[in-house]
Amino acid sequence: MSIFKRLIAAVSVLAVAGTFSLSSVPFSNENVQVSAVVDTDNDDWLHAEGSRLYDMNGNEVWLTGANWFGFNCSENCLHYLWSADIDDCLREIADRGINVIRMPIATELIVSWMEGSPNPVSSVSGNADPAFTINPDFCEADGKTLKNSMEIFDIIMKKLDNYGLKAFIDIHSPHTDNSGHNYNLWYGKAGVTTDVWIDSLVWLADKYKNDDTLLAYDLKNEPHGKGQEGEAAAKWDGSTDENNWAYAATKCADAILDVNPNALILIEGVEQSLSGAMEGDYWGMPDRKENSPYIGAWWGGNFRGAREYPIKPKHGTSQIVYSPHDYGPSVYAQTWFDKDFTEQTLLDDYWYDTWAYINAEDIAPELIGEWGGHMEGDNLKWMLLLRDYMIKNHINHTFWCLNTNSGDTGGLWDGLGFQQGSGTSIDWNEPKYEMFEVSLWQTLESGKYIGLDHQVPLGSNGLSLNEFYSSYANTEGSNLDGGKKANGNPVESDPAVTEPVVTTAKPAETTKATETTTVTTTAKPAETTSKPVETTKETVPAPGDILYGDVNLDGKVDVTDLSVLSISIADRKDLTEEQVVRADLTFNGKVDLPDLATLRQYLSKVIDYIGPKK
Repeated sequence: MSIFKRLIAAVSVLAVAGTFSLSSVPFSNENVQVSAVVDTDNDDWLHAEGSRLYDMNGNEVWLTGANWFGFNCSENCLHYLWSADIDDCLREIADRGINVIRMPIATELIVSWMEGSPNPVSSVSGNADPAFTINPDFCEADGKTLKNSMEIFDIIMKKLDNYGLKAFIDIHSPHTDNSGHNYNLWYGKAGVTTDVWIDSLVWLADKYKNDDTLLAYDLKNEPHGKGQEGEAAAKWDGSTDENNWAYAATKCADAILDVNPNALILIEGVEQSLSGAMEGDYWGMPDRKENSPYIGAWWGGNFRGAREYPIKPKHGTSQIVYSPHDYGPSVYAQTWFDKDFTEQTLLDDYWYDTWAYINAEDIAPELIGEWGGHMEGDNLKWMLLLRDYMIKNHINHTFWCLNTNSGDTGGLWDGLGFQQGSGTSIDWNEPKYEMFEVSLWQTLESGKYIGLDHQVPLGSNGLSLNEFYSSYANTEGSNLDGGKKANGNPVESDPAVTEPVVTTAKPAETTKATETTTVTTTAKPAETTSKPVETTKETVPAPGDILYGDVNLDGKVDVTDLSVLSISIADRKDLTEEQVVRADLTFNGKVDLPDLATLRQYLSKVIDYIGPKK
């Protein structure tokens, strides 16, 4: 990240903190309401054409995100929320340009939700319970009883939407276990059968079928096992054997698409495939030192079987994304790292025939679900080569990981802490983030991060998808395809509406303290047709009155005022003193996103009055 962009990001973080956390003024514990932009249209679903992903109007998109684990572990919740505020974390994630979060989860946990007895959230020994000090919205009204894991997951999904973020889940293991990823298969632990695995995913997909915050389902993290393990190892072939990952994944994909045909289905690879070294070799036979019957790969990285046996659900392939994992020598010293490797040697020795052919031959999109590691030596060299290859070839990706507690890779975060009165402090691993940031979707010249929501901008330095395709795609383009410019086709939908966000504090004459917000509303259901915005709506003030909402000072309130206000906030363009008075619709002494949301509400007839309280 350049010094200039870092300064802009720092200023943006402060601006958003001032708008939403209100940490610059003291608070008491009484409830007040502020406004937050909420996406209500359920219009952000994606689909595949060839090796690319597109929105509903055919605009190309790029998923560039990171992993945040915890729902797969014994805590049954994202890690660090025992010492960090969820809003503070999501705000920084969005401000840093990450547009999607991959969330590992266990089938066992989803089954507990499906059966109506959600497993509880537990904090790590020695850490404070998050319900009491840091995330009060994870508590029941009594302020003492912690909500269950499903309720907290639902709260997090709503909060993601406030910051223009998207998410997808990954079934990291059948059972709840901090080391569950070591288990080979998608069934066989904690009473999870193949049918239970499918049923639980279908239940979750049905629950979220009208919420495009949860865009996709990664069916199983890293199916693996050595060929000689036979039935205990995941394979990829044309059989109907239970351990045939291709067969199981196709069945599961179809079952999910039955209830939500808009969801993306992410299919990972296996570990080993048959090499064809000798006639008569078969899956489960002992290995040989010479002419091995098996070809190895990273766990979840081997798609050699997909050439002959591609995933083809009855619903078609428009929602299928292949999702390999790839790591460097600091995780394991694979043979392809034995030489002075380059992009070309990696392609020749491993990448191309193992997974890269799928993208290169325009078969399907790919999303590298995990990549990352320590910033040292050959591992850094490998990360730079893979990063640049993904950018050049428009491969989607989610970095492993945000967490500090991944033993073999480290994280984008080095530490998190919460201080009452000042909120969460996140210590980012800046060299690693700077390496990674280059691969985030952003405009080519202005460096604005591009989100996947058509209405809500991605953080404070970001754009909504509509903003990018309306104003940037055909002028400066993005860091894809060498800055190729495109004429976008923005999605016409209801303006984002404003829903109340109940906070746990209001200004008071006490010492400086922080505020934690709690979303307590349900998004307004999408309508079947777009609601027209009046372009000539006029409000004639009485003599001496102020025409609130008339930001461009032309004597009426219409969509052009919305445009002027949006540009002012997004580009930090100064308004005149009179414009500020007319634009400050929440009467907090500044012009910010809640004012924009209020004006949108008024123009779309959600509310019929803007101005001081009557």
